[in-house]
Amino acid sequence: MPTTLEPVNIARRFAETAAALPEKAAVIQGDRRVSFAELSALTERYAGGLAAIGIEKGMRCVLMVPPGIEFFALTFALFRLGAVPVMVDPGMGVRNLGVCLQEARPEAFIGVPKAHVARVVLGWSKPTIRINVTVGRKLFWGGHTLSNLPEQRLAAIAETEREDVAAILFTSGSTGVPKGAVYTHGVFDAQVRVLRDHYRVGPEDVDVPTFPLFALFDAALGATAVIPEMDFTRPAEVAPLNILNAAQANGATMMFGSPALLNVVGRYADKYNIKLARMRHVFSAGAPVPPNVLERFARMLPEGARIHTPYGATEALPVCSIAHDEILTDVAARWAQGEGTCVGRPVGQVTVEIIRISDEPIAEWSDELRVPDGEVGEITVRGAVVTQAYYNRPESDALAKMADGRGGVWHRMGDLGWRDAEGRIWFVGRKNQRVETEKGRLYTIQVEAVFNQHPKVFRSALVGIGTRRCIPRKPVLIVELEPGETATPALEQELREIAWAYSHTREIDTFLVHPKFPVDIRHNAKIFREKLAFWAAERLGMV
Repeated sequence: MPTTLEPVNIARRFAETAAALPEKAAVIQGDRRVSFAELSALTERYAGGLAAIGIEKGMRCVLMVPPGIEFFALTFALFRLGAVPVMVDPGMGVRNLGVCLQEARPEAFIGVPKAHVARVVLGWSKPTIRINVTVGRKLFWGGHTLSNLPEQRLAAIAETEREDVAAILFTSGSTGVPKGAVYTHGVFDAQVRVLRDHYRVGPEDVDVPTFPLFALFDAALGATAVIPEMDFTRPAEVAPLNILNAAQANGATMMFGSPALLNVVGRYADKYNIKLARMRHVFSAGAPVPPNVLERFARMLPEGARIHTPYGATEALPVCSIAHDEILTDVAARWAQGEGTCVGRPVGQVTVEIIRISDEPIAEWSDELRVPDGEVGEITVRGAVVTQAYYNRPESDALAKMADGRGGVWHRMGDLGWRDAEGRIWFVGRKNQRVETEKGRLYTIQVEAVFNQHPKVFRSALVGIGTRRCIPRKPVLIVELEPGETATPALEQELREIAWAYSHTREIDTFLVHPKFPVDIRHNAKIFREKLAFWAAERLGMV
């Protein structure tokens, strides 16, 4: 007899939450406050209106709307319809946006006026888009406006299954060309389960999410989302009081912030002795969080609160997790000595293996790929939160995906790391940023941590330079100084002495100071080492 599969759709989780908590605040944005019942009704209204103009199950729909009430309602309306939101970072640049949208081949475009202007002027996905909806005032481009959609409600939720495509989420492109990770309804469901079961996020929580996609899980779990006033593409430039006031005024119990945001907010709170009395969970991801940033931010939290640093990527999140109280013991000391950043143990039902380093495609998993514990290799993962493919990127699939021999897929993270005797994973750097030198191989995170101990150094970057395709390469250490500090001959000598103190940094004898590192647009924390390498090569006449 055929087996009836239970429908899986994150919109169903949201609907169940709204029915159980109708009066609880779902989203707070400035002076606007909507309950779960109100947000659910708005979602049904938008779903009905979008269906009336032709948006249907399986249709790819670009969504370029800033975080807020409309963003929540539209996203869950599309999930309700079984349509496929296509989400890209507007800060990734015009060229990359065009490439991403061309690859996604969307049939509908829902966005604010600024997004529509760019779509028309730059011809984004012109051959495929046939439905336009403007969130705000519509000008010369035609189509519909959100406020004037047909007045009808859609109470039904599309019967989607675990393997059905739910969304296409583009990577930021911080470590390569942006790629569209294909999220199924099963992946979203697994992520919700991890947040609920591992981190104990639920209806008692009030969240200040500073990363839009993380905020969507609040609605599915019954947490209140307080949308702070900030430019979400520039978390490193956030006004600290905007975050602190939003948290204090609403009794926030949790928040998500990139390492750059935690650094800015933590410094301000430490200076003025500001506390977040009800906060119990803080999440930070996107790049390694330095122990001093964790220690400083933890000082504003009550006893028992934890700062979690989940490890993963757009393609697989979360993979591992560790909290600050474990990091600020022996782990921090080992980081400072150059062992890498400990990202913790696997969470949920994720399996993590470390395999030998290779830049070539690997079609299928083999036990012979594993390296022994303690040896550096590529971090490779499998599990329910792991996406199985990129959208329209077979060449990227070949480099990042391996068949597991059982109908599933392993994802190669492109990160290098090793496993310790306690089963924890240590991240040492991106695979494509390792530096092959005359004396061996250097890993960015292991090297940079040593120099980051200098009190005048804000952060550092290891790069390898040389003529085109030249291997081995010359290792160069570039530093960005703390505000107010200046480069001096004494500083260079001090960095040289640090290099001589460690076997894995002794080969470095060239040091440069850069005024402000280029970083990713999503978290403002991942360093664009490729750009710094070109800059250093120019400075040293080695282009």
